[in-house]
Amino acid sequence: MAFACPFCNRVLSNRSAYSQHVKRCSENYASSSSEEIFIQNESDIIMSEQEDNSKDNRNNEIIYISDDESRSSPRSNRINDIIQIKIDERPQNIDNVKQLLAYLPIIKAKDDTQKKSEEHKNIVRRTFHKSLKFLLSPLYNEDNGIELELNNRILWCIPRISMIISDWPEACTFSLTYKSTQSNHPCHFCLVSKENLSNINLNSNQIEPRSHKNMKLHYKNNTEKNVSIEKVRNFFWNVPDINIYAATVPDRMHHLDLGLFHYQLSFTKALILEQCGKSFIDKMNNRIKLIPHYQDLKSFSNGFLHLTLLTASEYRSLMKIMIFIVDNLYQDSKRPNFIKNNKITEIYLKWNKMYLLSRKENYEESDITRLQESINEWAKLFIELFEEYSSSKLQFPKLHSWVFHICSSIREFGAINGYTTETYESLHKDYVKKPYKLTNKKEIEKQIMKIIRRKAIIIESSSKEIPKTPIALKYSKKLYEFCIQNAEIYIQTRMNDPDLEKEMKLGFEKFLKCLDAYLDFYDKKLSEHEEIDIKFRIYSGVTLKYVEMNPDEIFEYTSDNGVCFAQVLLITEIIMNYEEPMHLALVQWYDFKSSVNPYLYECPLLEKTNIFNLIEIEAINDIIHIIPRFNIDNEFLVNKFLF
Repeated sequence: MAFACPFCNRVLSNRSAYSQHVKRCSENYASSSSEEIFIQNESDIIMSEQEDNSKDNRNNEIIYISDDESRSSPRSNRINDIIQIKIDERPQNIDNVKQLLAYLPIIKAKDDTQKKSEEHKNIVRRTFHKSLKFLLSPLYNEDNGIELELNNRILWCIPRISMIISDWPEACTFSLTYKSTQSNHPCHFCLVSKENLSNINLNSNQIEPRSHKNMKLHYKNNTEKNVSIEKVRNFFWNVPDINIYAATVPDRMHHLDLGLFHYQLSFTKALILEQCGKSFIDKMNNRIKLIPHYQDLKSFSNGFLHLTLLTASEYRSLMKIMIFIVDNLYQDSKRPNFIKNNKITEIYLKWNKMYLLSRKENYEESDITRLQESINEWAKLFIELFEEYSSSKLQFPKLHSWVFHICSSIREFGAINGYTTETYESLHKDYVKKPYKLTNKKEIEKQIMKIIRRKAIIIESSSKEIPKTPIALKYSKKLYEFCIQNAEIYIQTRMNDPDLEKEMKLGFEKFLKCLDAYLDFYDKKLSEHEEIDIKFRIYSGVTLKYVEMNPDEIFEYTSDNGVCFAQVLLITEIIMNYEEPMHLALVQWYDFKSSVNPYLYECPLLEKTNIFNLIEIEAINDIIHIIPRFNIDNEFLVNKFLF
């Protein structure tokens, strides 16, 4: 008898195996399909008639190789490089579709003198490529291909290496190009000269791509120095169906997050310091402390400009808010060569548009064209503003690579999200760094493998109980409780509390009036129920699960594509002894500042109104990030740069 899984359509012959498989599948299905938002007092919210119908991206590349590490960890602390493969058709670049294949050896020198010698460096390079040959040769020894079991199907296929996922120095290790950015031809994609790295106006005739043919010719003729490659034979020259110089794809995390955005921040600081003085640097630091909190957004309570080393995640958090930090930062001057404030905001706007386009899950040719145009616009302004603040005049290989090679990589290998090292950074941390710390530093590899194996067993055997029915609302801490008979006295007492936050104080001030209007909507005057037991509970927050918007609950209001904006002042549950409890939020509405110019930096420009209402919590679609404009009263911007 055969049993088919209702989630993934896999067929199992054993009832016990079927039960365990369905349990795991249902957990994955529940976790991937569930939606929940947490709303607390002072949260900014939206009510929407629109749903996000973004499609999953399916990446069908067969094998990925990654040799990557975190920028924040010293190279000397590495024990092993990691090789991993992907043999799945599941969407996106996620942890659980990666398979650890092998550890590669690291050749250690006895001292710094030997480590810096050219002989030792060549030994390291040759060992690395011989290890790759040993590891990957079985892929090419079988002329007839292999039978691969995938999603309960047997597929005949011929495996091939698709791409190499790595940061820049490691890409040079695979391609055996010089790692130094000061070499004559530092780009591992092409033979552009060092002097032209910041020239974004090069045409295709001025950029000669590297290939196995032209690099082997220089190696054979002992002219490898002319093209900045090492005097070591590259294993990939004998591998069919791959150009190693193109397959070492640009990595967004190292190119943008840790690379070009890091430079942009540093040069912005230098420009403002030179033009305006240190007080405006302090002003930027103070502003970031005042940015409202938002889920998954890093808070910089002590500022950020004094920090010398940030993680990629922290840089991504800064991307989302920097345009609001530099908005209206300083007054323009008529001094010669003075950079106006709107130029600074423009560079961050162009960056965000470019970055958001780079995170698309699927690309049509028109999308790639838009991305290339966006990259060119940003790069042109980047060079215009910051060239004089760079000691190398912006001769960055990553700048050249991003401008000239990322779009060709997308055309050949698909969306960037499918080959970013963000996933591998977390895997390196979970499968090397953390297990290494748990060892006694003896027989390290054996201990690491045992720790990983135990972790895999625990993950496989553990399971969570699936709730039979979805929970629509789940309140957090209860702050206050009072009844209708003493509501006015209780509210007045709370409003006199000097420690009460101003938003909650405003909510209490408007509570009874809004409640009267809300009950009047249902033909239930508050005065009619003074003799009936009504209790009010005020909570600090509420979690909404599986929420669907009811468009009938939205009244006419100026909206952004069907979205209305409000700030939650109070979250309350009203319990009556004659009907079901009411789950309500008291909100203050935003409206557009101007109907003529409703957007600034492509973000809705809002003002708070004097309109207050009680709305059903289920009518809330999501929480949003609204940031007050600095030095301007009652102006707010909706952060549209969240990803």
